[in-house]
Amino acid sequence: MPTVSAHVALTLAQHVDAVFGVMGNGNAYFLDALEKHTRAVFTAVRHEQGAVVAADAHFRASGRIAAGTSTYGAGFTNTITALAEAVQAQVPLVLVVGDEPTSGPRPWDVDQIALASAVGARTYTVGRTDAAATTVIAVEHALTYRVPVVLAIPYDVAALDAGEVPEAPSPRLPSPLAPRGEFAEGMLDDIAAALHDAERPFLLAGRGAWLAGAGTALGELAALTGALTASSALGRGIFPESRYDLGVTGGFGADGAMELVRTADVAVVFGASLNQFTMRFGELFAPGTRVFQVDVAPAATHAHVGGFVRADARIAAEALVARLTALGARGALGTTAALGAAPAGGDTAPGEAHAASAAPGEAPASGTASARPWRETVDVAAARAYEPGEELAADGRLDPRSAARRIAELLPEDRVVVSDGGHFIGWANMYWPVAAPDRMMMVGTAFQSIGQGWPSVVGAALARRDATIVLTSGDGGGLMAIADLESAVRAAAGRGMAVVWNDAAYGAEVNLYGLKGLAEGPMRIPEVDFAAFGAAVGAEGVVVRTLADLERLASWTQEDPATRRFLLLDLRISGDVIAPYQQEIIRVNS
Repeated sequence: MPTVSAHVALTLAQHVDAVFGVMGNGNAYFLDALEKHTRAVFTAVRHEQGAVVAADAHFRASGRIAAGTSTYGAGFTNTITALAEAVQAQVPLVLVVGDEPTSGPRPWDVDQIALASAVGARTYTVGRTDAAATTVIAVEHALTYRVPVVLAIPYDVAALDAGEVPEAPSPRLPSPLAPRGEFAEGMLDDIAAALHDAERPFLLAGRGAWLAGAGTALGELAALTGALTASSALGRGIFPESRYDLGVTGGFGADGAMELVRTADVAVVFGASLNQFTMRFGELFAPGTRVFQVDVAPAATHAHVGGFVRADARIAAEALVARLTALGARGALGTTAALGAAPAGGDTAPGEAHAASAAPGEAPASGTASARPWRETVDVAAARAYEPGEELAADGRLDPRSAARRIAELLPEDRVVVSDGGHFIGWANMYWPVAAPDRMMMVGTAFQSIGQGWPSVVGAALARRDATIVLTSGDGGGLMAIADLESAVRAAAGRGMAVVWNDAAYGAEVNLYGLKGLAEGPMRIPEVDFAAFGAAVGAEGVVVRTLADLERLASWTQEDPATRRFLLLDLRISGDVIAPYQQEIIRVNS
């Protein structure tokens, strides 16, 4: 007869197709049933933190909920940092764990419910008669509230016979949040009117807009209003028209692009929390900019927001498109026009300056012949350009800016980028464009942690089996998660690669506290040969000291994925080149 653990495995497998974890006493029967009796794919990782990280990355890459699993006690406590990250990042997943017996804790047991609760995760404990129903409730909770849940199997219950597995209902999920009440409808009217009359409209979207499927509607709204667009770091690529997109806002943004944002007279934000980094510590918008926000949060998330609508980003964007269509599209200066059309009698290409146009970022003077939308009067490509950097920095080590730019030229277009945390995150976010938000994942940044890079590759590789998985990591985080280097190489063999920004230091700490005069000894790392680490577990490791060394990446991309190995690029970069976002943090903390 099926055991309690089998009830959990068989029911969970109806809702997830991927499980990641480490086997131990507490989850052995669960994994046995999962392997023998379900179609869910189990992928072993080498550290329990990686089980949660991989499930987290799987959701971010695919939108499909996944599961992690660990044993009780020490196995469970190893998951806590990754669990906290998933809570803060609002990532739904199920963590199946063993737990203390129903008779009470043993010497090696800890209060797992309290530990999970401390980082914001709810625990559901199964029994002999309700394992299947409790599993469905756990899945429903995770999906409804976009949060990880812990599904605990007490040790003395795990192997008990539980009878035939009952037919479990599907999780009941809430409908997308529509604007409700006269206030919300009135605020949508106000936003539509503001966009209709704006001379320099700007739209900003974040991960919430992507999860809502708002990309198409936002593209229509941008076209109707002639707005420039941009995204948060987690919303990159959401707007379908890239030629009018300023890229990422905040510390990852190009200076020219951020200057244009400050000239906007109306800004509407969809599904972005407007945290301190996105907002450039309060300096993203000029004091005179009218800022509106659409979000599922209960209230506006920044003091600069003057009008707020609690709603699903897609539904709100579609409502605004309908209102603006009824009002009639208007060009710059409020002159009714077909947005995007060339001036009468002109043959100016989109994006080129017209003879009567103002300088980039300025509104046309009243009475000019051109009533073109703002976005047609500025050079967006020039505004979003970054510093190219030199080949070598002053200390003789590789300049990370030039390396990032060259790697971007060589990376395959089908890439999915996963990122660890650390000072280096600026380089990939600035220089490596991606096609959509689910192709750039930063696991760890919500909780400000490092050491979650290698297992992120595992989850992304299973979620996107047709893509090249690219990890960007620092030497500090890379060493912290080194147990799952082997997991990454195994999971993404032939179509995975990693770039380790190796400056022999915890760069963020050196750039902040070292500059303040604090002792740098604890901030430094003896230079590690990551290329050799990779070779030890079956990867091809390449030490990169010059741009010419990156030619191996060029040839690697042309090889057959069926025969090539995982490629690990160990970039020996200069720690003296400080990422712009880090310079911003330094200014704020000085």
